[in-house]
Amino acid sequence: MTKTCFVCGKSRMAGRTIQHQHGGKWMYKAPKKPRVFKINTKKIDMDVNGTIVRADVCMKCYKKLRKTSEE
Repeated sequence: MTKTCFVCGKSRMAGRTIQHQHGGKWMYKAPKKPRVFKINTKKIDMDVNGTIVRADVCMKCYKKLRKTSEE
């Protein structure tokens, strides 16, 4: 099961890792390897249509939810 945010739908993204600085001749180019950027999620209990649901929420949405619940 992949981690996705219950609120915004954010999930993992693909990118590249660069081992050292760029530039120079072709033989000195930085090797680039594929990698995955995983999202930072937190399991919280949410009230959805009157029922309590345990959901994965990314930290950006968690902070927004906490701020709105304090007001």
